[in-house]
Amino acid sequence: MHLLHHLVAGTATTAGGSDSNSSSGAAALIQLGIFLLIPFGLYFLMIRPQRRRQREQVAMQQAIEVGDEIMTTSGLYGFVTGFDGDIAWLEIDDNIQIRIARQAIQRKVDTAMGETATPDDDGTKNRQTKIDAPAAAVDDES
Repeated sequence: MHLLHHLVAGTATTAGGSDSNSSSGAAALIQLGIFLLIPFGLYFLMIRPQRRRQREQVAMQQAIEVGDEIMTTSGLYGFVTGFDGDIAWLEIDDNIQIRIARQAIQRKVDTAMGETATPDDDGTKNRQTKIDAPAAAVDDES
């Protein structure tokens, strides 16, 4: 409201008006111009690049074919075995398939660059976990 009042007061001066009124009017016009430029800056710096990334993501999801190795948004790696509309069938281990939404495909794994979904064994496979310990204690009490 204050900015609008300065704008109206600055442009409504008569020919015999003082220099301070005209300078405050010019300052108000500059402030209004900057205020109107902010949405354009936000559009070109934030909204437009995000829409471009979304279009690229959708194009990548549509380009996935049966047999491609992918990673989902939750971090699961697997091979696409089929599509059923917007559902993709993903083989995550030998003879273990899950259904995922096509939109859950994060990226295609590039096997030519050496990326694989095979985890390295760090020696923790044969260790007992905290979940296994109470089950063993319950069995001993019976």
